[in-house]
Amino acid sequence: MDHKIDLSESPAKKRRLSKASPFPLAHQRVHHMDQSTPMSSTGTTLGKSSLGDGPNFPTSANSRLAGQTITPFLAKHIPNEYAPLGKVPTSDTPATANPNTKYCYRHRPDMKCRRQADEPSMDQLQHELEDLPQSDQQAITHVWSLFSAAPAKHRNLMLQGILTQCCFPQLSYLACSIRELIRIDFLNALPTEISLKVLCYLDTTSLCKAAQVSQRWRTLADDDFVWHKMCEQHIDRKCTKCGWGLPLLERKRLRASKRELQLRASGRGLNQWSPDITPAPEASNVRGEFASAALKPASMPIQGTQPRHGQQLTAYQTELEDSNFLPKFRPWKEVYKDRFKVGINWKHGRYSTKVFRGHSNGVMCLQFDDRVLATGSYDATIKIWDLETCEEIRTLKGHESGIRCLQFDDTKLISGSIDRSLKVWNWHNGQCISTYTGHSGGVIGLHFDSALLASGSMDHTVKIWNFEDKSTFVLRGHTDWVNAVKLDSPSRTVVSASDDFTVKMWDLDLKQCIRTFEGHVGHVQQVLLMPVEFDFEESEVDDRDGSSSTASFPSSDSPSHSTVTAPPQECFGPGFSSKERPLPPRYMLTSALDSTIRLWDTTNGKCLHTYFGHLEGVWALAADTLRIVSGAEDRMVKVWDPRKGCDRTFTGHAGPVTCIGLSDSKLCTGSEDCEVRMYSF
Repeated sequence: MDHKIDLSESPAKKRRLSKASPFPLAHQRVHHMDQSTPMSSTGTTLGKSSLGDGPNFPTSANSRLAGQTITPFLAKHIPNEYAPLGKVPTSDTPATANPNTKYCYRHRPDMKCRRQADEPSMDQLQHELEDLPQSDQQAITHVWSLFSAAPAKHRNLMLQGILTQCCFPQLSYLACSIRELIRIDFLNALPTEISLKVLCYLDTTSLCKAAQVSQRWRTLADDDFVWHKMCEQHIDRKCTKCGWGLPLLERKRLRASKRELQLRASGRGLNQWSPDITPAPEASNVRGEFASAALKPASMPIQGTQPRHGQQLTAYQTELEDSNFLPKFRPWKEVYKDRFKVGINWKHGRYSTKVFRGHSNGVMCLQFDDRVLATGSYDATIKIWDLETCEEIRTLKGHESGIRCLQFDDTKLISGSIDRSLKVWNWHNGQCISTYTGHSGGVIGLHFDSALLASGSMDHTVKIWNFEDKSTFVLRGHTDWVNAVKLDSPSRTVVSASDDFTVKMWDLDLKQCIRTFEGHVGHVQQVLLMPVEFDFEESEVDDRDGSSSTASFPSSDSPSHSTVTAPPQECFGPGFSSKERPLPPRYMLTSALDSTIRLWDTTNGKCLHTYFGHLEGVWALAADTLRIVSGAEDRMVKVWDPRKGCDRTFTGHAGPVTCIGLSDSKLCTGSEDCEVRMYSF
């Protein structure tokens, strides 16, 4: 016997129906169909002809049609809400494939796509619906009920049918409405990990703008993960995406650390953590290592030993609980901001200048660190200056002639003079520790690294001094003055620049020249080995004068051997046949009195780029991973982008610029006008 169920008679069923639909009055009037309710024979689409002048169905026919089409449709696609009306699945019923193959991003994947409308929209729909006649309300809620119950595939089909019947004004209304609806907060919708990954692709400006959108976006945009990636891409290197690089500011960090340690040293020891220390970008677990080291006081007993006299750790724990001694980490955004300010100042030429005056003859060499500046002059003196006050700390006297080269570290200063001697000084008290003689001509270039010292002389030789075993040996091959030398201790090589227009690379183990670089047409004054982090795109190779920039090899190497395609170990001769021996730095920079600067690839001896811009010979040269700085006879100092060319020119000296010092945030120049100028960025 067929029993008809009237949903309007059951309040409980009304509640179940109203919970399943996102639309007002959607299911409360499902089976109360008026005669004017438009409905096709299938119950799933509304025919265009039935909307205005179609035939009227009796009320009983509408109820019967609704019971045959709508109720089974709702029970099939919303079984949890309409199970009493439809077929209740049993355990014996085979599972059917879920028709909802696409899920809404706003909900769990195991739920059907049911986007809930916001309250203001629902209220507006409710008011507009109540203004319509009863028959129209029933027709509209009928359509909403079907669409609400339909799975994604059926919804798309319904929408396609509706769109084909829309005129242009209706399509325009849809376009305006959809434009607002599809503006979603994707970062709020996505998992946090994916949101952070998306933000890692933004540049600095876009990332700062994203932080202004909302509180959620600010939290994500300021996350350490995002800014750590930003620091890795830009600090102490050129970003491969934007070409922008930032200074390392290592000295500034260490100086802040030392100052903090001194403040905490009174009665507490010097092994406490400095809150201003920033972990290096390339070390992923450095924070954990630093933190563990910082939390271990200097006087804490060594592991495996017993505390003396019943010493307890409570004192240490109490001390560490003090917030002043707990490790405090700076956000990576702050780390990036510090370097970004310096980088912007370099880019736009914003700096302050200090001038050091005191020498009575031309300044020929200089070096500085975060606290002091050392200068050597033709007046045969070395002066130590305070960088902050620009005052002379002390003068080192002992050489009999002009000083052409110097270098210092924390404990000693070594100088070379035209008087043919090398002197080692304790620059803290001005005492000369020792004097080395061995050259038959003036010493005009030196460089020391660890226990090795290399010196270049007017006698056309390079001499290597070993401080550990007191041994020395001479490298011969140049035919004119050796103006500059640079050691590379890991690979045990040294490069030298000479007035014979060549640059030579020497193997310290074999004590012989392994490569000669030819291309300059003037006296080569400076040579620099570029840092390992420096990179130069092969596509940027300047071949305008490539035919005249070559490298020659010793007679023992076959000239026909292609060093370009050979393995790196074979490019530097038999001394590098073992893969355990580190290779020399790949890139080398030279300057000469032919007014040019050249960048070389040491593996194949090819000149990669020639920098033109100076009007006269280039005497001084300095470089790091981000920039090249040169000083010349034309009294100008130029800052170069290694990949683009000259960025900025500094003037101010009244004589040729003879020496240059470079750090992340400072540039120092010396001249024959007896002055030293410090540019602080």
